[in-house]
Amino acid sequence: MSASQLLLGVKLRDDARFDNFHGDRNAAAAARLREACEHPYPVPVVAVCGDADTGKSHLLQAVCHLAEQREQSAVCVSMEELLPFGPQALAGLENQSVICLDDLDLIAGLESWEEAVFHLYNRVNDYGSLMVVSLSEVPGGLPFLLPDLVSRLRHGLTIQLGINRDDDRLRILMARAEQRGLVLGDDVAAFILRRAPRKLADLLAMLDRLDENSLRAQRRLTIPFVKSVMGW
Repeated sequence: MSASQLLLGVKLRDDARFDNFHGDRNAAAAARLREACEHPYPVPVVAVCGDADTGKSHLLQAVCHLAEQREQSAVCVSMEELLPFGPQALAGLENQSVICLDDLDLIAGLESWEEAVFHLYNRVNDYGSLMVVSLSEVPGGLPFLLPDLVSRLRHGLTIQLGINRDDDRLRILMARAEQRGLVLGDDVAAFILRRAPRKLADLLAMLDRLDENSLRAQRRLTIPFVKSVMGW
């Protein structure tokens, strides 16, 4: 059964686009990825590498949004969600103009999956499509078993993301609040950042919680209100 039959493509978040990928740390990397999608690289694969909290999933979905704007077909697949269905689930993905495989490092060490991705790469190359994958490290630093797969990934375009610094996290928090129509003062934002988890996803989930409570209570975000909602 193919991935298209399984309908396993990730539902794209509307806010996961290039124009709202905030923070200076990875701005150049995002711009390089966008350029590679708008002006196809000579090889059919781009590897976006970085730790779990660097925005890889956001960028892969941004790639798909960009493809759709350019009237190209695109699919973003979570390897974590695809694993239970077996390697045959990759069949037919090459029919898309852009194929994004998120968290590809999850198949490192799984020989049948590595072979399936290698063959998908070859089909993508034959079809003239573009494959974008996300990895926790550069391809050569992962425990892949298939040298040919590592070779193909290494000879594509590699884009390295760095961990967001505090000023980037603050900028992302403020931008997300503005996007939601929340008035978030500098003092409140700085307070949240001091007390919030380091992980960006947790920080943004916390903002969602504050937004919901603010709407329910018809209260603006102040330090006392944030304290009461978060139990700080």
